[in-house]
Amino acid sequence: MTAPPPPVHPFPGGTSVSHLRVYDWPTSDGVGVVGGGTPHLHTASDEGYVVLRGAGAVQTLGPHGYAEHRLREGSMLWFQPGVVHRLVNDGDLEILVVMSNAGLPEAGDAIMTFPPHVLADAERYRAAATLPEGPPGRDAEIAAAARARRDLAVDGFTTLRDRVLAEGPAQPMQELYDAAARLVRHRVPGWHTTWQATVVASAHATDQALSDLAQGTGPHLARAQISATNADPGLRYGMCGRLTTWRSSAPQRPDVRHVGSVEQT
Repeated sequence: MTAPPPPVHPFPGGTSVSHLRVYDWPTSDGVGVVGGGTPHLHTASDEGYVVLRGAGAVQTLGPHGYAEHRLREGSMLWFQPGVVHRLVNDGDLEILVVMSNAGLPEAGDAIMTFPPHVLADAERYRAAATLPEGPPGRDAEIAAAARARRDLAVDGFTTLRDRVLAEGPAQPMQELYDAAARLVRHRVPGWHTTWQATVVASAHATDQALSDLAQGTGPHLARAQISATNADPGLRYGMCGRLTTWRSSAPQRPDVRHVGSVEQT
């Protein structure tokens, strides 16, 4: 009799990974040789980019002001919560995305830079951020909605960038941060549960292992397991491009729609 497969544990350190092909749709402001992604920030999670292919840039807004960071094959860039980031595709840009706190980014941790009147209204924000559900035959409709969402966030990003350049980052960025905190406040109790089960549990396991090893013992070594998972099937539209994701014990990404199955927003 074949043994059942072992359970899929959270990815090491409570992180998550995805493969991103940055959108090649022309942007509403003409930035990028072939296209670009949706500007957004994360409210609680770090994010890292490892460039696998192609070229482009990531434009950022934060307490530092405005900056543009060039990307090419082999580049690696990472940033903390509060850094607004916008991917610019100058050709075939593909990225391995590494997120901290797996399950938080997948449950609404990201806030898109829609214009202020949208950010100020939770229902209006939800309507602008949510992509339609549907079977594979509705792919064109879902893609059009993802592109419209991207362009609306670019409009807000452009206004915010102009204010940062004219006024300095302090006031414009604080207004965005206040709006973002209000929008995610109701999610935080659930985030605490996910975080405790993944990141905190991983840190506690390491702490215990180090304590045991310091005593010359290693009981955790005899409990070692292997986890494996395949890429989720189906076409996905993320905020910045088309995504390949892998399931873990954490929920799925809220900014993604699977064509052929129901996903979160």
